[in-house]
Amino acid sequence: MNDTIEKLQKENNMLRSLSKMEKSWFGLPKKGILAGAAGLVGGGDAKSKQEPEEESSERQWGVVGAVVPSQPLFTVKAHRDDAASVRYDGTNQNLVATASSDSTIRVWDTGNGQLQASFSGGGSYPMLGVDISGSVICGCGADKTCRVWRYDTKRMIHQLAGHSQKITCVRLFAGEKNIITGSADRSIRIWDISRHIYTHTTTFRHSSTTNCMDVSGEKNCPIVTGHLDGGVRCWDARTGDRALDIPALHEGGVTSVQWKPGSIHEVLTNGRDSTLKIVDARNNSVVLTFRDRDFCTLTNHASSSYSPDGIHVAGGSGDNGDLFVWNASNGELEKRLSGLHKSGSMGVAWGRGGSNGQQVASIDKSGMLVLWA
Repeated sequence: MNDTIEKLQKENNMLRSLSKMEKSWFGLPKKGILAGAAGLVGGGDAKSKQEPEEESSERQWGVVGAVVPSQPLFTVKAHRDDAASVRYDGTNQNLVATASSDSTIRVWDTGNGQLQASFSGGGSYPMLGVDISGSVICGCGADKTCRVWRYDTKRMIHQLAGHSQKITCVRLFAGEKNIITGSADRSIRIWDISRHIYTHTTTFRHSSTTNCMDVSGEKNCPIVTGHLDGGVRCWDARTGDRALDIPALHEGGVTSVQWKPGSIHEVLTNGRDSTLKIVDARNNSVVLTFRDRDFCTLTNHASSSYSPDGIHVAGGSGDNGDLFVWNASNGELEKRLSGLHKSGSMGVAWGRGGSNGQQVASIDKSGMLVLWA
């Protein structure tokens, strides 16, 4: 009898401690946690002891739900000339960065649309790519170099030189200690920026200009690149070996590539043939193709994006500037937002959202930045 009472007291104390948790875990309601714990300590099926949960209208991605954009939150004249690239802060801060042909990189507060910082490139040379994560921001351009700044001090800490032609794209690895760049000289380079003097660590070579790239945050950090010849390649960051080659995926060139969030198997691509595609890297097959008669891609660096939960894909049209959102499971067009961009779209980014939840940004040829809610 005493053993039974002692066991029940222990179970009761554990349930009390769980009930004090104020935050849910990855969007799981507290009652789900408690029910699961009760099922485990009671020795029964946890599912049978859970109370029925109300269906939520918002998909959950961590603390912030992935929200399909429906209206403009802020419209900003971000640059004097066309905006070439847009990227959200990879550490989920309320920041989005843009690069432009006016040779500047600018950082914006997604909560109020205000300019937070501006960084200058190489004289009058266009800036073609940008990435930002935590305390590091980098931009590449037509002057054949990639500049790296500390965001907190606004000081340039590196100017990466080694490519023989313009650098078309750049990405930061997780941890902000390494950078990868792609160039019209048909090479891809990895740089170590963790020390006072940067070092060039690895070079990948191929037969076509790299228009775009992405680095997975998953194990071994696989790299995917899109090329002017319409092909997509995957690379091993540790050895520099080419792990996958899908030739002629798009007619006219690949303009954007992105790993599906949480996956190293599926890649979203955008092409000059005005289609978006999801590709399975395990068997080189096209899983789904997205197209619309009013959607077109007109530049070599037009970017598209997965939603943070991988349920939707979004792209901007190069002629009318409209924002298109498709369902990533069945290919159906779910949303088309028109009228905000007066010129063709140059790119779309879909971030996880910081404390204010703002997640989707689009840029156009006139230098306008639209933050969508």
